[in-house]
Amino acid sequence: MRLLIICILTFNAYTDNLYSFDSEIDEERFNNLIKDIRCPKCTFGSLSSSNAPVSEDLKLKIAQMINEDQTDQEIKKYVSDRFGSDSLYQPEFNNKTYILWFSPFILLILTLTFFLFRKKV
Repeated sequence: MRLLIICILTFNAYTDNLYSFDSEIDEERFNNLIKDIRCPKCTFGSLSSSNAPVSEDLKLKIAQMINEDQTDQEIKKYVSDRFGSDSLYQPEFNNKTYILWFSPFILLILTLTFFLFRKKV
């Protein structure tokens, strides 16, 4: 039993962190980015919750880009260019996504209009 505990402790002592950063701020940026980016394979989960090979490769690329002092916008642009705008949870505002951004307001206005001008029985 003691041998097993020693082996486990020794194994954990020689493991290396998969994503290494220069500062805690970079590590926090990494964690925030992988929460804001969807997994390319499993489209309903974020990178932080995925262990798919493509998401592991993308996490390594994001860590590399952070270590190269690239901004969050540059990293998100890379991901968006590579995997499409659907890969971001908050897509940028452009001609293709304006309906997505304005539809909640339009629905709210239509609902309020319906309730204000309906005939009371």
